[in-house]
Amino acid sequence: MTELVHQDLDIDSRRYDTTIRRRPTRSVAVGDISIGSDHPVRVQSMINEDTLDIEGSTNAIRLLHEAGCEIIRLTVPSLAHAKAVGEIRNKLKKSYMNVPLVADVHHNGMKIALEVANHVDKVRINPGLFVFETPDPSRTEFKQEEIDSIKEMIYERFKPLVLLLKEQNKALRIGVNHGSLAERMLFSYGDTPLGMVKSAMEFISICDQLDYHNIIVSMKSSRAPVMLAAYRLMADTMDKHGFNYPLHLGVTEAGDGDYGRIKSTAGIATLLSEGLGDTIRVSLTEAPEKEIPVCYSILQAIGLRKTMVEYISCPSCGRTLFNLEEVVHKVREATKHLTGLDIAVMGCIVNGPGEMADADYGYVGKGPGVISLYRGHEEIRKVAEEDGVNALVQLIKDDGKWFDPTNH
Repeated sequence: MTELVHQDLDIDSRRYDTTIRRRPTRSVAVGDISIGSDHPVRVQSMINEDTLDIEGSTNAIRLLHEAGCEIIRLTVPSLAHAKAVGEIRNKLKKSYMNVPLVADVHHNGMKIALEVANHVDKVRINPGLFVFETPDPSRTEFKQEEIDSIKEMIYERFKPLVLLLKEQNKALRIGVNHGSLAERMLFSYGDTPLGMVKSAMEFISICDQLDYHNIIVSMKSSRAPVMLAAYRLMADTMDKHGFNYPLHLGVTEAGDGDYGRIKSTAGIATLLSEGLGDTIRVSLTEAPEKEIPVCYSILQAIGLRKTMVEYISCPSCGRTLFNLEEVVHKVREATKHLTGLDIAVMGCIVNGPGEMADADYGYVGKGPGVISLYRGHEEIRKVAEEDGVNALVQLIKDDGKWFDPTNH
């Protein structure tokens, strides 16, 4: 019937498909985690500790990993920091486990990158800073021979890292930031998504020349519209040139609190819903472990990963027959460990049964002081309001879908 309607209206039914069709990409291994369209969208974050603090960094990595972070990044601003990463890795192996680690290398970081590549699973470089070009505000032109000279310098400095990563079968993230484009790119393309894409493609082309393809690409900006445009253009450009590299999504420097979460979601969820993105990081000005629930909430909300109970509840209105906010809280506290279930809490029967049609279980106001419990579309029993939450738990137990939190 749906297809007939689409045909009748002469529209492309793919635009109205509720299934997200991810952009096909190659698989790139980061330690024992693989990134790409054949795998779940992975969750990343970054510790705040100075990497020279071996004990503090090790503890921070463990805390993040236990919170659900799958890949963890450290900043590596010096050769001493690079060597410290080796100690952190060894300490993690002995006291915890071998967590997938990424080294963040910035200004003129060739020696640093070559050292730290021995201790991590992926190296992240920023094309705008890897070979730093001192900005000259008075410049009015770039001569071709100067551009050619810079490109040759980039190739020679970048080549040893590419060959080392290729030899060790490790990954590289080419991470372009809107706020740190090289002067050449700013002069030629302005502070634009096109400049970001050109910057990434310059480094991708070098990797391709050296037959190295364990690459992940990011195009971050602190402004969601710029980030959206850059990632879309990057995906189209790579596909045009036959580069099927995965994308790492993020709105950089998103801020904190509700706005930081909303801003990150606006960028990340939009692209994921278009099929773009294979790993994500929500960048909050808060403790890193607070980023992880946001990542998983985004992924669950658009149906890409299910890591928690999905709760469906109405906003309440004059027809609501009980304190909906209070009951939702009680239901959540009783069932939040039951990963994989959809549970609806609805205020009345006017829209309740219809709106919760996809839920596994429903808790619906039937009349004053009376609750109806549903299994899918089927009304199972009516109970007194004060017994509603316990009765819901018992129904789940009767169906064999209950487990105690401590035993999971």
